Amino acid sequence: MTSNYPLYALSEEHQAIREAVRDLCDAKVAPHAAEVDEQARYPHEAAAALLAADFHAPHVPEEYGGAGADALATVLVIEEVARADVSASLIPAVNKLGSLPVQIAGSEELKKKYLGALARGEGGFSYCLSEPEAGSDAVSMKTKAVRDGEDWVLNGTKRWISNAGESEYYTVLAVTDPEKRSKGISAFVVEKSDEGVSFGAPEKKLGIKGSPTREVYLDHVRIPADRMIGAEGTGFETAMKTLDHTRVTIAAQAVGVAQGALDYALQYAKEREQFGKAIAEFQGLQFMLADMGMKIEAARQMTYAAAGRSERGDADLTFFGAAAKCFASDVAMQVCVDAVQVLGGYGFTKDYPVERMMRDAKITQIYEGTNQVQRIVMARQLLAGVQSQL
Repeated sequence: MTSNYPLYALSEEHQAIREAVRDLCDAKVAPHAAEVDEQARYPHEAAAALLAADFHAPHVPEEYGGAGADALATVLVIEEVARADVSASLIPAVNKLGSLPVQIAGSEELKKKYLGALARGEGGFSYCLSEPEAGSDAVSMKTKAVRDGEDWVLNGTKRWISNAGESEYYTVLAVTDPEKRSKGISAFVVEKSDEGVSFGAPEKKLGIKGSPTREVYLDHVRIPADRMIGAEGTGFETAMKTLDHTRVTIAAQAVGVAQGALDYALQYAKEREQFGKAIAEFQGLQFMLADMGMKIEAARQMTYAAAGRSERGDADLTFFGAAAKCFASDVAMQVCVDAVQVLGGYGFTKDYPVERMMRDAKITQIYEGTNQVQRIVMARQLLAGVQSQL
């Protein structure tokens, strides 16, 4: 699935991937989305369908048994799944977020073992950075890892962990030297089956109800030293590099749910009649739909541009990843609110999907760094002169 591609045009291969994922989601993901949301249950049907088609973790390199999708192809997968169900799109998105630290900094042994297992569908991969008192201020984390002979012993609590309990593997950030602040944080792979690992109750959330969000408890979890990702003290750097890349996937989620909302609003506007004609014929509504489409396309182009930088590892990825995530998520929230407005009273009911899309869209403005944090990131990059011209 790897290919070279121009900045603003999709190759035939990328177009084929989009069409394949859309067809799959229309058939096997979208029909279950309302039930998954209503019951706040994991989207097992979507998980099985994505795994069977090798779309559950498309980013895993071919050398480790994966599909070898480039950053743009991975974005297309997540965008199309999110168009059908944002909860389901967290399967490939979280798998990339959780495993990318291993891909970036892990030993060859770790890559073979855990990326291979992920590619084979032996378990999902979650990311454990945030804590009860360390969200945006991740350096203030309290989870500790203490060396004990040939092992590390981890103690602490991680909060807001997507797909916790469903995933088999977890990238965990922990303090190994409190005196060194960010340079004293290291990354480890923890397995669900490790003694001392447990999970809190699922959070009762506004949206993405099909993706469990739970605390992860680490109570004297003993793991072998070779499960450290990279060198001691490099965990925080690896974590931030990971987010530079994965914020692009959140932008893709946002574009996907916005497109899904617009698609439904367009269909409804052409069918719904008032005053003797379809409401799509009213200019005021046409202007609203035009703005929705315009904003989505702007967000999509920014997201694809960021994906290109992610694939190449460009120096300005930090700016573009933050910008794409921030802009696309703001667009998604506005578009989904407008889609509810197009449907009027019907849009406010659970009989129609746009109210779910509106609730799901909100999280894209919050996780992997709030949009206020993204603006801080962008400003720092601008002040440092790290931004290229398109």
